[in-house]
Amino acid sequence: MSRIHEALKKAEQERAAAQAGQAQSGFVPAADREPATSVAEELPEAMAAAAPSSSAAFTAAIPAAAGPFSLDALLARCSHLEWKPDEKTMLFFNGDDNARGTEEFRTLRSRLYHLREKMSLKKILLTSALPKEGKSFTAANLAQVLARQPGRRVMLIDADLRGPRLHLMLGTTASPGVSDYLRGNNDEFSIIQRGPVEGLFFIPSGHQISEAAELVANGRLKVLLQRLEALFDWIIIDSPPSVPVSDASILAKACDGVVMVVRSNATPIDMARRAREEFPDESLVGVVLNGTDTETSPYTRYYYDTYVRVTESKS
Repeated sequence: MSRIHEALKKAEQERAAAQAGQAQSGFVPAADREPATSVAEELPEAMAAAAPSSSAAFTAAIPAAAGPFSLDALLARCSHLEWKPDEKTMLFFNGDDNARGTEEFRTLRSRLYHLREKMSLKKILLTSALPKEGKSFTAANLAQVLARQPGRRVMLIDADLRGPRLHLMLGTTASPGVSDYLRGNNDEFSIIQRGPVEGLFFIPSGHQISEAAELVANGRLKVLLQRLEALFDWIIIDSPPSVPVSDASILAKACDGVVMVVRSNATPIDMARRAREEFPDESLVGVVLNGTDTETSPYTRYYYDTYVRVTESKS
């Protein structure tokens, strides 16, 4: 392990020296620069001496962005696409700020901000006990309502490599995306999309794969999240259901908190309890009850309608 540490330290020292030289002279022509040694170049040899060859291949394959991973570089290099969202499920794309469900997401946003006053909370994992409970719907609309606040940047990530849905809801391409990054085929810039919503960015699931469990567990998504964290106010991650597969519990270790989605009159109680047990107490920050109708939640809607009328009458 000492050789690994030495390789990392050497690469970091060379990178710092190169950056200091550029800061003093302004610009150094490419022909005059000494070739920099990257972590990916140093680590394979050290890892080969300290661990099996598969570990060396894993470390070397982590894709690194060419150049600094800054906001300016992100805005310049990410894909600008014309999304065609499904307005039936994407509540904040249809222009109706009073559409049913929009106020519930504003309430969810407020509660997350309240929690943020008590704990470090930026990377949030959305999951459910079973499929078809509304986790992707909740993740997409939560990201939208967070991005509607002026000056906020939100990253929405589809980490459900088994049954991705977010690209269909947003009306965009599914690749390149998470799976391509985890395989080492793409860097961060090439998998990030921007659409028509200011401040909202998206990383789709990527090309279909058969080794989802192995890719999710290889630790590279944690590296991606660390690189993204400095540039975004919120990172919302859609994961697979937590009971059938282990992906969600693994992904949760790289996040600050977990929000579980439970479908009204559909999710079995024993399945909800099993899903709850997949996460430590400190990880679960809340539960969203999805799929309620106007008959089962009339007072929430009545309060919202009344509040709007009172507010407008005073303005």
